[in-house]
Amino acid sequence: MAPGDMLFIDHVKELRNRFLRIIVITIALMIFCTVFGIQIVTVNNHSFYFIMPTVYNNIASQVTLFLSKSLVPHGVELIQTAPGQSLYAQIYVAILISVSCSIPLIVREVFGFISPAMSFTSRKKAFFTFLLPTTILFLSGMVFSFYLAIPITLTFLYQYGQSIGVLTFLNISDFINFVLQFFIAFGISFQLPLVMFILSASGLVNLQFWIKNFKYALLIIIIFGAVITPDGSGITMWFISIPMLLLYGIGIAIIKLRVSNK
Repeated sequence: MAPGDMLFIDHVKELRNRFLRIIVITIALMIFCTVFGIQIVTVNNHSFYFIMPTVYNNIASQVTLFLSKSLVPHGVELIQTAPGQSLYAQIYVAILISVSCSIPLIVREVFGFISPAMSFTSRKKAFFTFLLPTTILFLSGMVFSFYLAIPITLTFLYQYGQSIGVLTFLNISDFINFVLQFFIAFGISFQLPLVMFILSASGLVNLQFWIKNFKYALLIIIIFGAVITPDGSGITMWFISIPMLLLYGIGIAIIKLRVSNK
């Protein structure tokens, strides 16, 4: 039976199997991050990195420590106010690592599910115009939030307390939740130009649609920024909304370039 002649139940079974593979690999990676750690072993004055089983200094805790050293503003102390908060924080980080590492697998499985319905040319085109950019854009959003959005936001929020000389503490759970929210928010928001391009390339909408409905897009982006930001100040939402508006403009520019090259 050709791929295009598969019964509906066969498609459901294939989708289930691919979904289970993603779940199993993601859970395995999460467990790996909480059971193994990267250790430095010195032999004859030469240092080597080894992955070894450990309880406390595992990969999740090492990444948590790296995030705290890189992102917590100067003068802010990271604390634990209840038993187990550090453990929960490491589990959240392990989930983030496993999901991020599973993105190529997710892309591969999605591509493998829809590719039988495509010709060889369209498969190759779909991979380079949709599936590969999805992975790159999601990781780019995380990198952007790590180097710009999170440091600027945290510094902005905590400088007020430092300016009047009060001691400033940040709960480890709140810190990790804050970081994960920004990673996910920017990973998703960086897909905006790609979504706009795909909708335009499919013929569902045209260039004028995006330009004409800019005010509605602005409203939706502001609401998204307000919902995803962890504080209610109404200020930090702009740290997400402004980059998304720039991405919206980039999407319009890409579509305009595509139309002009036709």
